[in-house]
Amino acid sequence: MGDLIDARGKACPQPVLMTKKAIEAMETGTVTLVVDSAISRDNVVRFATSQGCETAVKTKGEEFRIEVTKGKSGSEGNENTFPAVSGETPEIVVYVHSNTMGRGDDALGGILIKGFLKTLRDVDPKPAKLVFVNKGVFLTTEGSELIEDIKELEEMGIEVLSCGTCLDFFNMKEKLKVGLASNMFDITSALMQADKVVMP
Repeated sequence: MGDLIDARGKACPQPVLMTKKAIEAMETGTVTLVVDSAISRDNVVRFATSQGCETAVKTKGEEFRIEVTKGKSGSEGNENTFPAVSGETPEIVVYVHSNTMGRGDDALGGILIKGFLKTLRDVDPKPAKLVFVNKGVFLTTEGSELIEDIKELEEMGIEVLSCGTCLDFFNMKEKLKVGLASNMFDITSALMQADKVVMP
């Protein structure tokens, strides 16, 4: 079965960082991580898969055992969770840190952020990713008037990531309606590897 790593109770992005360290430490083999959060489970599986590893998840109660197998073809040399888009199109990440746009009147800011996200359908180049943090996650969760608009952007190939810690903080983990619950490692990687970050 290989090494066993207990990541239960670890805050984001520790389970992903523990996975990264374990993968880098072995040429081939299997490591098993134990987590107690569905968000951590999804983040670890997504990261391990991005590194060329195979994963298998076993559920026991509220705990998840994730077997991560690194084969001979592995991921040597692949340090980028978010490789840049090839060709001439720049990698653009839209970083949404609020459910309003600009400073001043919140009612006006709500109108502006709706207009901004709706307009993304019709502009080029389009972003590769939308990252929602802090009160920005209110736009991707139950009650948002923009769920269908953001789903349409996702269907265009734009990756939609919402901060898992933020969802937990606002008790909205179960109310996410579009995109993936992400972690700070993925978010930081996306921002640092982008050619351009746009913050409306």
